[in-house]
Amino acid sequence: MAKRSALGKGLGAFFGDDVVREADEKRSSSHSEDMDSLHAEKEDVNPEERTTVLRNRRKNPGENKETEENVSRETSIKITQIEPNGEQPRKKFDEESLQELADSMKEYGILQPLLVKKTGDMYQIIAGERRWRAAKLAGMKEVPVIIREYDRQQSVEIALIENVQRADLNPIEEAMAYHQLMQEFGMKQEEIASRVSKNRVTITNSIRLLKLPESIRNMLVNEEISSGHARALLALEEPEQQEELAKRILEKGLSVRETEKIVKSMTKPVKEKKEEQEERDLSFIFRDLEERMKGIMGTKVMIHQKDKNKGRIEIEYYSASELERIVELIESIR
Repeated sequence: MAKRSALGKGLGAFFGDDVVREADEKRSSSHSEDMDSLHAEKEDVNPEERTTVLRNRRKNPGENKETEENVSRETSIKITQIEPNGEQPRKKFDEESLQELADSMKEYGILQPLLVKKTGDMYQIIAGERRWRAAKLAGMKEVPVIIREYDRQQSVEIALIENVQRADLNPIEEAMAYHQLMQEFGMKQEEIASRVSKNRVTITNSIRLLKLPESIRNMLVNEEISSGHARALLALEEPEQQEELAKRILEKGLSVRETEKIVKSMTKPVKEKKEEQEERDLSFIFRDLEERMKGIMGTKVMIHQKDKNKGRIEIEYYSASELERIVELIESIR
């Protein structure tokens, strides 16, 4: 898991110091309540990565019109002017959780503005779709936003960073977002790891989940199995085997460790059995050769095997005359 100190850099770098300073000034001038009330929206806002914490303020609509001066600054706009981003990595939103957030918003307002960019007459969400959906459920007419200008790649990156920081994505959504950054924007795994404050191995393991059959990917999305289960299943080469074991995980409630043991038993015994069979076959062949050479030499012969292609032959003798006889016998082969 990424370190908390590193997470703030990912999203904060995109907002800019000027926005952070302005938000802090507004926060100090408009808040006198106890900071404990900020936890009311804890499922949607991570306190350590919060760029700005503000209550939903009732403003004169005339003060909220977008001008050239307030672009990239906080303002409020009508909720009907905002549309979701089709490339938002997060696809699944829990309805019960959204309703809880909406209830919190009715009492406390929106504690963190949405990050949006202007697209024609509308504003597209870069970060904060969950807050936008909850605000609609709460019946809000306007929401606080920060308007910034980003290109498509930056929009995808920021949406991913925010969701990863909040742990909002299921494993498949996260893997697909990483894959999109690699395929469409040519980013390396090392670059992605740096942006989201994770190590490269984590990114690699995440993307590997996309190799699983769709049925197993759906189990991950629906939280029927964990990422640990899925990674264990990746060790099986055949999709049929993966799906069969996935069903056993559900039926018997197997833990990740139990799944790993089953996978190990499904992948190693065949190889070990084959090796044992080969060793028995070779042992029989070499014993037969020893007996044949013993009949020719008239003395004990042993074959010492290093592997199936290398070894040494040991011929015993019990007197000088017998040694001379064996040498003469070998010379006669010429």
